Amino acid sequence: MASIIILIFVIGYLSITLEHPLKLDKTVPALIMASLIWAVLAIGFMNGWFDVINGEEQAFNFLSGGESAMEGFEGTLLHHLGKTAEILIFLIGAMTIVEIIDLHRGFEILKSAVHTKSKRKLLWIIGILAFFLSAIIDNLTATIVLITLLRKLIHKREDRIWYAALVVIAANAGGAWSPIGDVTTTMLWIAKKITAGGLIEFVVLPSIVCFAIPYLIASYMPAFRGTIEVDAREDKDEEKLLSSKTMLFLGLGMIISVPVFKTVTHLPPYMGMMLALGVVWLVSEYIHPEEDFSKERRHLYSAHKALSRIEISSILFFLGILMAVAGLESLVYGVVNGEEVGTLRYVAEVLQRAIPNQDIVILLLGVLSAIIDNVPLVAASMGMYDMPIDSVLWHFIAYSAGTGGSMLIIGSAAGVAAMGMERIDFIWYLKKITWLAFVGFIAGAGVFLLFERVLFHHT
Repeated sequence: MASIIILIFVIGYLSITLEHPLKLDKTVPALIMASLIWAVLAIGFMNGWFDVINGEEQAFNFLSGGESAMEGFEGTLLHHLGKTAEILIFLIGAMTIVEIIDLHRGFEILKSAVHTKSKRKLLWIIGILAFFLSAIIDNLTATIVLITLLRKLIHKREDRIWYAALVVIAANAGGAWSPIGDVTTTMLWIAKKITAGGLIEFVVLPSIVCFAIPYLIASYMPAFRGTIEVDAREDKDEEKLLSSKTMLFLGLGMIISVPVFKTVTHLPPYMGMMLALGVVWLVSEYIHPEEDFSKERRHLYSAHKALSRIEISSILFFLGILMAVAGLESLVYGVVNGEEVGTLRYVAEVLQRAIPNQDIVILLLGVLSAIIDNVPLVAASMGMYDMPIDSVLWHFIAYSAGTGGSMLIIGSAAGVAAMGMERIDFIWYLKKITWLAFVGFIAGAGVFLLFERVLFHHT
């Protein structure tokens, strides 16, 4: 029966990757896959075919546990839904703030700061912005902001998807060296596996290499030669509103305040994002975007309009994929050291036994994080290893899981957001971008290991 759950995941996953040939929105297989995995899990659990394991490593068997085991199963489902909802609420908040800024034409301020018409120069400007923005406001939000900006600058979609795809590489590299730049680094930081200072000190240089080398190669590719075609009817001064600057700085400022809120209150990041959205919404209700602002025009700049513009299908895709992975995580697949473990933890343990070198295992974890969501992979690795805070192992996991996801468009939150916003084809990305991301990933890993293992011999 366990193989049925794995088969559902494989078929669902293939359907997502073949979205364009099948002419099917990737949200559909993601939602069906998640529902079916949990349905088979529930039926199998109640018939005693297999056990379920929760987030605290407690295993439940319905035949021996009865009512309390059923409560354990329901608790496990609620726990995973709660973890998924944290990410979804954070996403909805970030996307809505970005849309409110866009309604008030705040990105025109950033657009007017980009004066170049050269495709190569623009590539580097956007890349550097993505690298540093993602470290401050997280890689997902940075990707959403920069693709919104690219839409203003480049009107030809064929040109724009190249930039959007490379933004994913830069944003993931930028998120890997910041404790708030990526979901996985935040997990390691909250679990006291790394310190903010330690992560920045050891991972920033490999991350720069991981971002710079693909951009250097891309600079010489045909897609980034020549100049950008500009729409002749555009008039920059006319584009801006009275509220543009206020809403841009308020919106980005409130997103940056989220990690500060988390540090002060120790509440999860989505609570800070709810506060940020509330404040931006409040200001947008009372601000006057135009000189003669009438009640009839208020709806054009309202948060209600911003909410109607966010990609709800992307949010539902996240719901499906994260809950499907959670189902795999909850299924007890084997026994390790006398205790029952879930499918993903079992795979991690098998890898560890097959390959004695930890660095190679973590490099593989980076490659795997492009295929499977990096969140459960990092969660599994946290359960596998018992190392002190700021150990080389934790920093290498942060780097590998953070940047390895760039190798496939569905391998990271930033990639999924770019895919949803620009309808980037999975196969196109695989052919054109995967090798660039791989070269950057390996080069950065090489720099990390050179410093940690060869020059300074850290443990």
